[in-house]
Amino acid sequence: MRTREVILYAAAEVFDECGYSGASISKIMQRSGATQGGMYFHFKSKEGLAHAVMASQQEFIRLPPGRDGLQRLIDITFHIAGELQRNVLFRASVRLAVEQGELGLEDDTAYQEWVQRFHAQLVAARECGELLEGVDEWEFATVLVGAYTGTQIFSNVATGRADLPERIASLWRYLLPAVATPQAAVLLRVEPSVGPPSGRVSAG
Repeated sequence: MRTREVILYAAAEVFDECGYSGASISKIMQRSGATQGGMYFHFKSKEGLAHAVMASQQEFIRLPPGRDGLQRLIDITFHIAGELQRNVLFRASVRLAVEQGELGLEDDTAYQEWVQRFHAQLVAARECGELLEGVDEWEFATVLVGAYTGTQIFSNVATGRADLPERIASLWRYLLPAVATPQAAVLLRVEPSVGPPSGRVSAG
């Protein structure tokens, strides 16, 4: 299992740096220090390695704690931004999900898993009275995943994701008035830090 983890991490680094097309088994073997026998014992092909990295997306990060609801949903989106900046395993899995056409795949599993996670927070927000009447929790979770995906791709192309937290803050400033009650919105912190809020977001 230790060998498998070393190979998986090395593969993630190579996929993150080179993309699926630019990666090769030889590069991954060199990075991991694994023998050819060790490599093929755990993974039969580059495609198999890519599948393993992409399928492990949810395992590569630990979400921040907190009371379920809109604030935790916001905090999760900033946490993901930080992970995309520093966590090579997570970053590689996201890149492969975006570039999966190169693998001949059309698999939205990774996106649907995030829809489910966001939906759970929105259901809790509804129970706490934080959502405006007429907001559909599943529909907004789907919209948020789509908007977040586009935002992180744009940020990656523009700045290597250096400005991703600021872009996520901008995203929330425009989205919150459409979904949060005015009473909830004034209490929400929309910034990547975990300290006292430096500003408020109003739904009106």
